[in-house]
Amino acid sequence: MSEVERALAVIGQRRPGGHARIGMVLGTGLGPLAEGVENATSIPYEDLPGFPDAGVSGHKGALLLGTVEGMSVAILQGRAHYYENGRADAMAVAVQTLKGLGCDTLLVTNSAGSLDPEALPGWPMLITDHIDYSGLNPLIGTDGDERFVDMSDAYHPGLRERLKQVGAAQGISLAEGVYMWFSGPSFETPAEIRAARILGADAVGMSTVPEVILARRYGLRVAAISMITNFGAGMTAKKLSHGQTKTVAGQGAERMQALVRGFLKSLASDPVL
Repeated sequence: MSEVERALAVIGQRRPGGHARIGMVLGTGLGPLAEGVENATSIPYEDLPGFPDAGVSGHKGALLLGTVEGMSVAILQGRAHYYENGRADAMAVAVQTLKGLGCDTLLVTNSAGSLDPEALPGWPMLITDHIDYSGLNPLIGTDGDERFVDMSDAYHPGLRERLKQVGAAQGISLAEGVYMWFSGPSFETPAEIRAARILGADAVGMSTVPEVILARRYGLRVAAISMITNFGAGMTAKKLSHGQTKTVAGQGAERMQALVRGFLKSLASDPVL
């Protein structure tokens, strides 16, 4: 029995007949998004074979199943990052498990540094595409033609449009842009930020891209939102720290929560096909 099958068996014991339509990954400081989940069942990652050890402060490390705004959800409260263990595929079993639970869509959130003066800290940014600056890939070492994944529309156009509509209706200024993945854990240098801007990036961070690649490999539609927590190195005189990331992400959590809840409510009443 594979790790995915064993993880699904554990979930079946804790939540018989449980399934979900939407999978979600919550990033640093965005835990409040999980509050208000109805009929919730929480399962620690340590009880799920193949799930990662979410070893970064601000990441709870649990799978939460329930209902939000009429939509059945499976929420990954925390992720593993490449810099924790040197594995780009650390979230592979978790993403496959979401697929096994019936999810057809994955909504990914993260905290990111802005390279756009108009994408302000404390506000969300809709990811339209990404640049894998790290050169890493979670599918390295896998077999079969399925590893050659088309990433042309990695971030589903219909889901992106729905998020923009929801944001506009709520009066949330939703910037859009390209996310560049750095391996971390050190923050980027001012020179790297200048290079990223030249290459077309609007935000930088240390996550998300592996999960998106894995989700596309397993046939999930993807939407992703960054919570902007700071400007890139050298853009202001402020020094960067993980403490700042957690603080600003927490300050913007109310906006992010409203956007995500509105998005789920919209999908429950009018699915994107």
